[in-house]
Amino acid sequence: MRPQTVRFTAAAFLFAAALSACAPAPIYKPTPNNAAVPPSQVAREPERYGSADVIWGGRIVKVSNFADHSEIEILAYPLDRSQRPQANDTGNGRFIAAMPGYVESLDYPAGGLVTVSGRLNGTRASNVGQASYTFPLVTVNQSHVWTAKEMSGGHPNVSFGVGVGILR
Repeated sequence: MRPQTVRFTAAAFLFAAALSACAPAPIYKPTPNNAAVPPSQVAREPERYGSADVIWGGRIVKVSNFADHSEIEILAYPLDRSQRPQANDTGNGRFIAAMPGYVESLDYPAGGLVTVSGRLNGTRASNVGQASYTFPLVTVNQSHVWTAKEMSGGHPNVSFGVGVGILR
């Protein structure tokens, strides 16, 4: 191999390695019981999915607190490889994430993006505006509200420069 080819191959390898290091790993590991389907499909056929585990995410619509638990209504979006909701994509229906205890609505702000991991626990008929709607219910084990920095990839600002100096 010529020296130029070796340098190019090494540079290409380093560039590819640097790019792959930029993509964060998924935050939740799927279980053998995971159902890789969107909430809209579960709403149409809830009996088919029973109490499967899911990893879903989307935009927070509202938080409702009750005496012993809280519910977060979420407009679902597909998740990327890092399990971040892709809010620029088409919605995949809505679901309700049930969490034990009190959930502070400032920690789960309306319009914020969230990913949850949990188990399906049936459905609930309710309304979205004046339209009837079937919401899949998810008993949440873990949740993550995404910051703007995390959604943009969280890449640090790196710059390279070349300068010329004169020594006297």
